[in-house]
Amino acid sequence: MKQFMDDDFILENDTAKHLFHDYAADLPIIDYHCHLSPREIYEDIRFDSLGDVWFGGIQKDGSCYGDHYKWRLMRSAGMKEEIVTGRDDELARFKGFADALSLSIGNPMYHWCHLELKKYFGINEPLTASSAGDIWDRCNDILKKDPDMSARGLIRKSKVAYVGTTDDPIDSLEWHEKIAADKSVDFLVRPSFRPDKAINITKEGFADYIGKLAVSVGKESLKNTEEVIDALLQRLEHFAKCGCVASDHGLDYIPFRPLPMEVCDRAFAKAMAGESVSIEEAEGYQTALLIALGKAYSRHGIAMELHYSCLRNMNEKMFKLLGPDTGYDMIAQNTCGGNIAKLLSELDRTDELPKTIVFSLNPADNEQIGTLLGCFQSSLVPGKIQHGSAWWFNDSKGGMEDMMRSLAGLGILGNFIGMLTDSRSFLSYTRHEYFRRIMCNLIGGWVEKGEYPSDEETLKRIVTGISYYNAKRYFGI
Repeated sequence: MKQFMDDDFILENDTAKHLFHDYAADLPIIDYHCHLSPREIYEDIRFDSLGDVWFGGIQKDGSCYGDHYKWRLMRSAGMKEEIVTGRDDELARFKGFADALSLSIGNPMYHWCHLELKKYFGINEPLTASSAGDIWDRCNDILKKDPDMSARGLIRKSKVAYVGTTDDPIDSLEWHEKIAADKSVDFLVRPSFRPDKAINITKEGFADYIGKLAVSVGKESLKNTEEVIDALLQRLEHFAKCGCVASDHGLDYIPFRPLPMEVCDRAFAKAMAGESVSIEEAEGYQTALLIALGKAYSRHGIAMELHYSCLRNMNEKMFKLLGPDTGYDMIAQNTCGGNIAKLLSELDRTDELPKTIVFSLNPADNEQIGTLLGCFQSSLVPGKIQHGSAWWFNDSKGGMEDMMRSLAGLGILGNFIGMLTDSRSFLSYTRHEYFRRIMCNLIGGWVEKGEYPSDEETLKRIVTGISYYNAKRYFGI
């Protein structure tokens, strides 16, 4: 029997061990999509306790911010919400979480948490209800005494070369500008353009948001679809000047319904007046924005990320209590692959198709995405259209293996740009190690079975490319 989480954790054969330890383990990280706060990075915040960096929770201003992966686990164990997101008794919360974690055999959270304890706190023993008190004290002592256990320190400990935050078009980007001017920041932090609130015309708060978008470009109001597009393109210019290399669209599904601009304007006017907008009208407006933004991304050399097939905030009572991104989301079943192809085709028709990364939360879409890629590749950029890394509910060992097997079977795995955290936690960089171990084990297995030659030079190129160099090249970092 193997020792729990030893140096060869997940690595099942000699080739896998060699590929990981000699090629993948020590490479820097390019985290091209995450939800870390640029303000917290600039201010180099420290953490009051392990609960602060481990869980987050309800903040002083009443907002809820933190690691919703861990919150979901505690809720599944029957813990009360005032413990899950509350901060009155953080040791009790940690002990309750430890007890829940002990039952979570097969859940990637079990591995992530122990990798976090091992990497950042030097703790190798399993976290259980009985060990939680001692581990809590040891971790808090390290947080207090180690000067490198800060936001920037954790990023450096993780060997992160690039952090791509997720930013709204109306954001001033002042914290990014301050980071760029601070010579003590020895890694790159760049904004990513996330215009969802301007696109989601049927969502609550749309009219208020458009008012804020108008102010961000020095206008009193935006009167039609073209003015919304112009405002977004102005803000994109500012993002590009601040080093933006990626955009992100987190939509329920990707629409494609080109309609005359007067129909889009009619939908916009209804939404601004608080009136109901039909699905057809909404999709016409959304399509106009996606096409215009896609062309602008192409001009600026900015990659377009498409995240879809998520049903968000499904528990209405808890959404009203805690707000979005608090762990009440689920996989959707959409059939929008054809729409994505039509969108990419329309952009490609005028040679304005940007680099594009496609993520579906539904793993049933893996093969469809794999075949989509081959329709729109280019000699200008190897792997121009990418299948995004197994995302959110799929970043389990099996989910990552399934995604990479699908990509390998339908495309070129060696051009894959690899892992991202998509996280709000400064501890989550261990997920890159987890991914690299899984990737090396998958490739090593193929070699050991005689399905791929033991070609040292090419295997090194594949493993180091997926771990680091492909993303570095793809985003021009």
